[in-house]
Amino acid sequence: MESTVDPLATTEYAGLFRTLADPTRLAIVQHLAAGPHRVTDLVDHMGFAQSTISKHLSVLLERGLVSVRSEGRSAVYALQRQDHLSALISAAEDLLHAGGTPLSLCAHLRGTSVPDVGAS
Repeated sequence: MESTVDPLATTEYAGLFRTLADPTRLAIVQHLAAGPHRVTDLVDHMGFAQSTISKHLSVLLERGLVSVRSEGRSAVYALQRQDHLSALISAAEDLLHAGGTPLSLCAHLRGTSVPDVGAS
């Protein structure tokens, strides 16, 4: 059976996995799984510089994993398609468990559904 590789699909999938492979971005996703946050909230929770948080949020935003809305003078970030991220995290946990690493990333991302902010 001959298999063909779609280079565009391969590149896009790799980009998505690269986005989620960064520990800081994955930590931001965990925080946003609990609900929308302002950048200052994430800075307080995570202890990183505002510029670091903003840089990682822009990557998540560009990839379509988060949305942003204005609230007064603040920007509020929220997960997009949290149900899809939950399924991806659950699949990753299954793979880790099968490989002998019984870890769970975040209860908020496993089986919990929070409405998307700004999803259409």
